[in-house]
Amino acid sequence: MSDREIRYEVADGIATITLNRPEKLNALTAAMGRQLREAFDTTDADDAVRAVVLTGAGRAFCAGADLGRGASTFDADSAGHPGSAPDAETVDGVPRDGGGVLALRVAASLKPVIVAVNGPAVGLGATMTLPADIRIAADSARFGFVFTRRGLVPEAASSWFLPRIVGISQAMEWVATGRVFNAQEALTGGLVSRVEPADGLLDAAYGIAREIVENTSAVSVALSRRMLWSMLGADGPWDAHRMDSRAIYRLGGGDEAAEGVLSFLEKRPPRFPGRVDEYHDVLPDWPQRPEDD
Repeated sequence: MSDREIRYEVADGIATITLNRPEKLNALTAAMGRQLREAFDTTDADDAVRAVVLTGAGRAFCAGADLGRGASTFDADSAGHPGSAPDAETVDGVPRDGGGVLALRVAASLKPVIVAVNGPAVGLGATMTLPADIRIAADSARFGFVFTRRGLVPEAASSWFLPRIVGISQAMEWVATGRVFNAQEALTGGLVSRVEPADGLLDAAYGIAREIVENTSAVSVALSRRMLWSMLGADGPWDAHRMDSRAIYRLGGGDEAAEGVLSFLEKRPPRFPGRVDEYHDVLPDWPQRPEDD
């Protein structure tokens, strides 16, 4: 993938996906979106990948959608827009939002996703991070949900993700004003979990990823990720109890839990034997696509 709009590398159980249009501040194109979705297909299918780190090349994370088409950039009916293709997928009779297609693919990842926001993350560059599990930022990072300043509304399913991450009041302040804010405000508002010096950002991201790789069961992490995200929309704790019970029953009687206990008792690193695809039937897929789409 080195000659494409992203870079993809795997080392020590960690896949690094790098947005790679630094001369354009990694502004997202239809090609880059497609390549990102393909990269997440690859990480899901590779048992050697235990965690994913997503970052940007150069001084930006992602400046948002590429505005090279000028005033018609967001017009799905104009020639050249990816949504205008005859075979473009639709929802409710209109072309699907490309940012949402990408966000829902990230949300469905079987591996935990850590975003290292190394610089400006604006528009789609901000919303594409929301389905990730962990977001950390360089002290030089900037964020902006600038849609109202472009005559648009938030995309990438962010009207669902953002209020659940930061709360409705903070989400509305950032969306209604459309202003760009710094990494410290992102930390205070709960958008990121930590702020690191720019030159230590990737080391911090890899440190989190290594904790996952070296100490946990891939099956347990995949199922836990699905449980926590899917319960954000649950009616109450009984929904969680039903899901917990299914997963505990399946794992508790198998090799994963046995290895977890034995490695603890024997004071040695665990060697979990399970593969994520062997447990795909334990819990329903998430996000679940509505039957009428």
